Amino acid sequence: MGWLKQMRIAGLEGALAGLNRVARLRGRQTKVSAHLETGLEGEEAACSSLRRQGYLVVERRWSSGNQPGDVDLIAWLGALLCFIEVKTRTARDDTPAEVSVDAHKRMILRRLARQYLRQLPQQTAPQVRFDVLCVYLVPGKQKEFEHFENAFGWSERRRDFD
Repeated sequence: MGWLKQMRIAGLEGALAGLNRVARLRGRQTKVSAHLETGLEGEEAACSSLRRQGYLVVERRWSSGNQPGDVDLIAWLGALLCFIEVKTRTARDDTPAEVSVDAHKRMILRRLARQYLRQLPQQTAPQVRFDVLCVYLVPGKQKEFEHFENAFGWSERRRDFD
């Protein structure tokens, strides 16, 4: 990505952050709980990070309307369509953030991805990847990102335990 394009993205992100601060100060922003605000901040940071890496983010918090759940980010990386689950934490503890994307959440993401693909105007479905992007917003430290590309696929492999 070119230097000028990165500067433009950084400027737009700064302007949006400033407008959000003004709205908060003027009391025009709706009140959300602390954990939801942390999640939204993490999604914003993840979106900015992906854009700097050359992703084209086309959807944020996409919902089909008739299925439960949402996809945090949907982005193109060239011809590859990425469905990205963002997990935000304010501390690094014993349990990594990516562990919270359990079998149930993966099933929901797959179902939503199929629904999203059906609405695309293309004759053939693009190549798809499911990612998990962990954002650590630890107070007093810089934001940290852990991107698990191709974290899971279209199906679960069943394990047989004796």
